[in-house]
Amino acid sequence: MQYYFSKELMMGFEDAVTTVTEALSEEGFGVLTDIDIKATLKKKLDKDFRNYRILGACNPPFAFKALLAEDKIGTMLPCNVIVQEKEQGRVEVAAINPLATMVTINNDALREVAVEIKERLERVVRGL
Repeated sequence: MQYYFSKELMMGFEDAVTTVTEALSEEGFGVLTDIDIKATLKKKLDKDFRNYRILGACNPPFAFKALLAEDKIGTMLPCNVIVQEKEQGRVEVAAINPLATMVTINNDALREVAVEIKERLERVVRGL
């Protein structure tokens, strides 16, 4: 089982971040965190890196169900979606497959939530 879904887009990096954020919203996700890897690596290590953002996406009703089903699941929240510049005008978007990351947890109620989140994230990526 692949641990992520991905798709390449032909657009500018910032436009891709906006497009992904809007697509996530349409599926009920908000972006709780937005980590700018390029800026962080420059600041902390004085290293240059391509445009790369990690968006921490959360769907509150499903997060609540997951937390009720498994109290340690917060270690796997939020669902990360990356937007990375491959070359000028070409961007890759990838989202985590929650089923792949939760395979070791033996909890049927949590699996039901993971299936729904997987389907929603997959729709986001495929619909871009």
